[in-house]
Amino acid sequence: MSAASRKLEAAVCGGLLGVLSLLTFAHSSSAELIQKGNVRVAVEGSFTPKKLPRKGTAPIKVEIGGKISSTTAGGPPQLKEVTFAFNSAGKMDRKGLAKCRLGHISPSTTNEALLACKEALVGEGLFSANVQFPEQSPFPSKGKVLAFNGVLRGRPVIFAHIFGTEPVPTSYVLPLEIKQRGGTFGTALHASLPVATGDWGFVTGLTLKLGRTYTARGKQHSFLSAGCPAPKGFPGAIFPLAKTSFSFEGGKTLTETLNRSCKAKG
Repeated sequence: MSAASRKLEAAVCGGLLGVLSLLTFAHSSSAELIQKGNVRVAVEGSFTPKKLPRKGTAPIKVEIGGKISSTTAGGPPQLKEVTFAFNSAGKMDRKGLAKCRLGHISPSTTNEALLACKEALVGEGLFSANVQFPEQSPFPSKGKVLAFNGVLRGRPVIFAHIFGTEPVPTSYVLPLEIKQRGGTFGTALHASLPVATGDWGFVTGLTLKLGRTYTARGKQHSFLSAGCPAPKGFPGAIFPLAKTSFSFEGGKTLTETLNRSCKAKG
């Protein structure tokens, strides 16, 4: 091989490695920025473990959420609705899982909620808000979130119990209705936030990490499980993990599909 040919081969290989590195980074990052007008949302989404069965499913934990900001002074509009929809290849199993009641945890501190509904716990997370008038705000400026399996008016929900001490001790329970539907994203969590009275502030972030194993009637269950849908002969696959939607006062809705990768075993 001539010197010129070797240089050309090295350049091509270097370019391919650069492209592969960029692709790897794009699909390993857990946050993606979306914007409409002055409203920005940094959407987060990931799952563990990354290595999953090629056939069948195994227990997983999923982290999902968003951090909200504005490009202009005064902050973003108030968040009205949020939806997290998950790929149909993943399964949610609530059979035999203990159920929490709204009255058991509202109002309550984090410790009181955990004592009341520990057996129904399916995850945790963080919440943040810009609180200008504490006496009008339904939320603390920041707080821990506990996620409980529950039922509200006969419908399955995840209760996101929020408690914080700044600027004053405040607790709030945000019900996320569990909806089953067809298509790519088969299970969705949807929440409508309270209509605030007065200019008390605005929500700036909500993240949830969901997943647990439990025993019911002598059998092991996993609240969330999934496989890696890689074709035979391929080490892994890239797939749409979740679709998120954030709707704000004034009509703005920001949506994003989070594509992630898995490694197949078996």
